[in-house]
Amino acid sequence: MLSRVRSAVAHLVSSGGAPPPRPKSPDLSNAPSAQPAVPPEAPRSPPARAGSGSSAPAKTVEARASFSRPTFLQLSPGGLRRADDHAGRAVQSPPDTGRRLPWSTGYAEVINAGKSRHNEDQACCEVVYVEGRRSVSGVPREPSRGQGLCFYYWGLFDGHAGGGAAEMASRLLHRHIREQLKDLSCWSSQKEVTHESLVVGAIENAFQFMDEQMARERHGHQVEGGCCALVVVYLLGKVYVANAGDSRAIIVRNGEIIPMSREFTPETERQRLQLLGFLKPELLGGEFTHLEFPRRIQPKELGQRMLYRDQNMTGWAYKKIELEDLRFPLVCGEGKKARVMATIGVTRGLGDHNLKVCSSTLPIKPFLSCFPEVRVYDLTQYEHCPDDVLVLGTDGLWDVTSDCEVAATVDRVLSAYEPNDPSRYTALAQALVLGARGTPRDRGWRLPNNKLGSGDDISVFVIPLGGPGSYS
Repeated sequence: MLSRVRSAVAHLVSSGGAPPPRPKSPDLSNAPSAQPAVPPEAPRSPPARAGSGSSAPAKTVEARASFSRPTFLQLSPGGLRRADDHAGRAVQSPPDTGRRLPWSTGYAEVINAGKSRHNEDQACCEVVYVEGRRSVSGVPREPSRGQGLCFYYWGLFDGHAGGGAAEMASRLLHRHIREQLKDLSCWSSQKEVTHESLVVGAIENAFQFMDEQMARERHGHQVEGGCCALVVVYLLGKVYVANAGDSRAIIVRNGEIIPMSREFTPETERQRLQLLGFLKPELLGGEFTHLEFPRRIQPKELGQRMLYRDQNMTGWAYKKIELEDLRFPLVCGEGKKARVMATIGVTRGLGDHNLKVCSSTLPIKPFLSCFPEVRVYDLTQYEHCPDDVLVLGTDGLWDVTSDCEVAATVDRVLSAYEPNDPSRYTALAQALVLGARGTPRDRGWRLPNNKLGSGDDISVFVIPLGGPGSYS
């Protein structure tokens, strides 16, 4: 087995880190759903036709899950086929029927250029009511809508190794958040615990419970692979942005750019990964080293001095090369090609419980965190205008588009519409997706500067922070 690990990982490292084909919480399966953002008669877009019944093969079940699209798109069978067309890559947005997403949110998405069989992104937008769990004294309360609270919810889920994990998270994560927020009703003011910190903790717990549910149900429900998760919760005047993965969010306010997340990749989390490898060397399987070197060490360099850094270092120092330094690096490659154990390019997200190093039984999940980083923005501290927006995008957008380019598109598109026109935010989301996708040419999808456009799935939410949105 060790020889197969060596040969497989050596191939990945020598090829620049290119990955192979990506291969007790509350029971919410029967919980009532949140208040829908679209009419209840609009079902989730129909799946691809496949065999029915429990005897359907695993591949059929996974294909059905991967081919679903967000409910609020209200796609007909013909629209679903267009959304699944890698050649045409038509941009999809909710229909302009007058029944808009909460806050007149804009949304647009486009499938990849052949990177995966289906669009592995998923999205969710809901208005969720939370009933209080208990009173401060611990006595159960009679359910009453007057005793609860309501939060607005947006989520983007970028799947890999199939769309099952992203689809499951898009259906259930907001329900886990709702369960955790029930405890807010019994909160009493304590100077060491703020209301804001309880909301942050509720979101963090919900991510963990969602991940645990995926672990339990990954076999029976074909929840293979994993997903990055970028979630926004608006509650009591504050916006909470929770990110686990390489999707990103920014606020564009009066032309100013306010980052609301950061990417979690093998490079940005190098020290966390190295520390875990140092504390638990058994996770490295005797095949990897937690130390980082500027390049792969060769056997002929044994005994020589070489630059290195460990889990405690941000700079570089010299050490004498020893036999164990010849092992494969825990983090290899640079930039978008950086990989954990030469396999996966993100370090936080949901799922990935079956992920193993290529051609081995060595699990990678212990190095992947399901906990998000949560940033908070207080809407009440600033008077927002209709052109102030929160932009959420999967990495398909950010791989080819900078923050400044997004801000320029915000200004260009919104200035062409009346401030009270709710369709302006959908138009902005479409412009951002089109700008990242590019146009088809002889050598693939190209941007106006002739650079390659994004060949990945692209999904974008545009949430207005002023104007027609209702924040009550």
